[in-house]
Amino acid sequence: MLLEPGQIAGFLLAAVAVTLAPGPDNLMVLSLGLSRGRRAGMAFGIGCGLGCLSHTLLAALGLAAVIQASPGAFLALRLCGGAYLVWLGIGALRGGGGFAPPPAVGPARLAPLFWRGLLANAINPKVILFFLAFLPQFVIAGRGDEAVQIALLGGLFAAQAALLFGLLGALAGRIGGWLHRRPGAGKWLDRCAGGVLIALGARLMVTR
Repeated sequence: MLLEPGQIAGFLLAAVAVTLAPGPDNLMVLSLGLSRGRRAGMAFGIGCGLGCLSHTLLAALGLAAVIQASPGAFLALRLCGGAYLVWLGIGALRGGGGFAPPPAVGPARLAPLFWRGLLANAINPKVILFFLAFLPQFVIAGRGDEAVQIALLGGLFAAQAALLFGLLGALAGRIGGWLHRRPGAGKWLDRCAGGVLIALGARLMVTR
């Protein structure tokens, strides 16, 4: 078994914290769920979560190539990735955490919303860089092929993101109204995710 139980548990805790933190992805899911209904929110959310699989493939192939080609290049990637995670964490800590419902839009078929969510995540260059920085944090050297470990971890991330985004879309009406009435909840999630990102970024920059 390439992944250890403790490795999986620690990764899923961090992944869930990052997924639930207020950000463009879950706000888009909330918007679609509120404006087009439960099924539309679920379709878009599941697509958005599964879009992470494309970043997983790039991270696995890219990291393997960097490790084999140049330790110096991997060091540069590690430092840049760590700095990016810290920057994201600081941004989350400074975020307002608020939520405002969008204006209503017309109904749409579910399949196009699924592909729209998948594409919106897949073409986001910041998510690509995030995966290159985030996934290697949980790779155990000597446990097995690093690229395979990254692929498995990325698959876990996509699965939990699709599940959480799908649930968020299904409950968008109730959750959206709750967040709108309680801005402090968004701030609390911001602080939790910000702390996780800063800790991971610092670890990435200082740990060989």
